[in-house]
Amino acid sequence: MKRFIGTLLLLLPCCLPAFAQTWEEVQADSQTYLFGEGWGETIDEADQQALASLVSKITVVVSSNYEMLEGESQTSQGSDYQRYVENKVSTFSNATLTNTESKILSNEPDAHVGRWIRRSEIDRIFQARKNKVMEYVGNAVKGETKGKVDDALRNYYWAYSLLKTLQHPSEMTYTDDRGVEHVLVSWIPERMNEIFDDIHPSVVSRRGDDLEIYFTFRDKPITSLDYTYFDGSRWSNLYSAKDGRGVLELSPGAPGENIQLKYEYAYKNEAHIDKELYDVINVVKATSMRKSYVNLRGDVDTQMAGNMQEHAEQAAAAAVAKLTKMDDETIVRNTMDRVVEAIGSKKYTLVNDCFTPDGLDIYQRLISYGRAALVGTPVYKIYRNGDRTVVRAVPMSFSFQRGMRKSFVEDVVFTFTPDGKIDNLAFALDESATTDVLTKGAWPENARMSIIEFLENYKTAFALERLDYIRTIFDDNAVIITGKIVKPKLNTVPEDNRLQLNQTVIKTRYTKEQYLKHLEQSFASKEFINIRFSNNDIIKAGKGGEIYGIQIKQDYYSDNYGDTGYLFLLVDINSPTEPIIKVRTWQPEPDPVDGLYDISNF
Repeated sequence: MKRFIGTLLLLLPCCLPAFAQTWEEVQADSQTYLFGEGWGETIDEADQQALASLVSKITVVVSSNYEMLEGESQTSQGSDYQRYVENKVSTFSNATLTNTESKILSNEPDAHVGRWIRRSEIDRIFQARKNKVMEYVGNAVKGETKGKVDDALRNYYWAYSLLKTLQHPSEMTYTDDRGVEHVLVSWIPERMNEIFDDIHPSVVSRRGDDLEIYFTFRDKPITSLDYTYFDGSRWSNLYSAKDGRGVLELSPGAPGENIQLKYEYAYKNEAHIDKELYDVINVVKATSMRKSYVNLRGDVDTQMAGNMQEHAEQAAAAAVAKLTKMDDETIVRNTMDRVVEAIGSKKYTLVNDCFTPDGLDIYQRLISYGRAALVGTPVYKIYRNGDRTVVRAVPMSFSFQRGMRKSFVEDVVFTFTPDGKIDNLAFALDESATTDVLTKGAWPENARMSIIEFLENYKTAFALERLDYIRTIFDDNAVIITGKIVKPKLNTVPEDNRLQLNQTVIKTRYTKEQYLKHLEQSFASKEFINIRFSNNDIIKAGKGGEIYGIQIKQDYYSDNYGDTGYLFLLVDINSPTEPIIKVRTWQPEPDPVDGLYDISNF
C-alpha cells in the first residue's frame, strides 16, 4: 500500500498562519476590512453575535448588486428586500465563511469576540458555493443518464436552491457533453420539467387495497424514483420505486379510480445531511414544480402489465446469458415458490425448513425489516456461482411509520448451498449497477459475481444490522477512515489569542474494534437503515490477484439521520466466498486537493 496514506491520516489541522493586523488596525481600516463584534457569557455565544454582525455588514455591501430570480416574491427594494438578501447571506455563516478571522477580545464569563474579513475576500465566499452548485448539477446529469430519477431531481433542485443565493445566478452556465452551454437559472427548471414529462406510471396489478405501479422513464423501466400519492383522503408516506416497480397502499375501501401522484424533488427532509444546504432550503423561496403532480387511473393496464413481464423475462435471460446455468432448476424453483407463497400469505414460519441456521437468521431479520410485502410476481434469474446457486430476485416493499415515514422497494436475492438450502438473502443492486459489473468481460466470471455479491451483502448487513457479518469482512488491520468537515472551535485559543476559522476536513482513522463499536451504538438508535449506491467505479489492482478498488457514491438513510458521500473500498476477493476489506474510506465531498480517494492512493 502506498505511503500516501501517511498524509491522509494527519488528524490535526494544518498550522495556522500568523496575521500582522491587530483588532485595533481592523477597526481603523474600514476600506480594507469589514468586522463585527459580539458579547456573551460564553465564547460560542459571543462568536455567533459577532458573526451575525459581520454577515449584516457583508449584506449591505452586496445587496445593491444582488440579482433576484423570477418567482422570488420579495420586493426589489425596501426592508423586505434587505431582509431577504440578509437571510441569503446568513446561509454562509456556518461552514462556508471560511476566510474570516477572529479574535477573543475578552474571555468567559464576559466574553467579547471580534470577527473580520477583507473586502477583497467577499467574492471567494460565493465561489465555494458556485463549486457546490456545479457538483450537484454534475450528479444530476449522471443520475438522469442512468434513469436514477430521484438522484437527478434531488440534485437539480438542490443546485437550483443554492443558485438563488449567489449574487449573479444568471451568469452561471453548464456545458454539456456536446459542448453546448446552458444558463443554469433557466436550464435546471427545463431539465426537471422534461424529466417529469418523461415519467409514465401504470397500474399493473391490484390486490385488495394494494396497487402495483410500473414506472417507465424514456421508454425504459425507471431505475429509482421517490413519490407520494393522495387517494382522496390522505397523502401517503414517501415511497421509493426501483427498477420500474412501485406500490400504492390505499386507505381501506378507497376506490382508487383517480389517484394523484406527486414525484418528490425537493427532499427537504433529507437536506439536513448538508448543514449549508439545509440553511439554504429553509431561507430561499421554494420553487413549485407543477409538472411533478400527475393523475393516475386506478384501472389495471393489462398491456403494460404484459410489457413489464416481458421486460422482466428478457432482463432475466440477459443477466444470466454469460453466466453458468443450472442443469436442473426444479428443486430451487420449488423452494422459491414455497418461500414466495409463505411471504405473500404472511405465514413465514412454514418455510423455516428451507434455510440453513445462518439463512434462517437473515430471513427472520428481513421479514422484520419494516412492514414487508411482496410486489408483483417474481421472475427468477437462476445461475451458479461456484458450488452455490443464486436466484435473483423477489421484489418486496418495506414500510416504516416513524421518523422519516418511508417505504422502499427492494429486490431480494437468495443464495443456496449445494444441498439446496437457502444460506443467504440480500438486497440487490439496481439493474444498471449490476450490468456495469457483469459487462466487465476482462474479469473472471467468479470475480464479477463476487463483487456483486459483496456489494449486496454489504448494504444488506447495514439494513439488517448484521454486526456479526460486518466483523467478518473487515481485515483485523483494515485502514478505516472517515472524513468530516469541521471548523476549529474559538475557545481553542493559540498563544496570541487569535485564530483563523478555516473550514477543515478532519480525517479520523478507526481501528476495526473502534469502528464496530461505533456501528453498534448507531444500530441501537435507529428504526431502520437503507443504503443506496450510485456512480460506481471499479478498478482491478495491478497486483495481488483478485483485489479491486470500489469507488461509489452512497446515500445513507435512517429514521433519525441521513448523509450522502463517497465510499471507497479496497476488497480482496481471492477467496470469493470470504471477501476481506483492506481499506474503507468515506468522505462527504471530494477533497479540495486530492479529490476522491481511489485505488491509486493505496
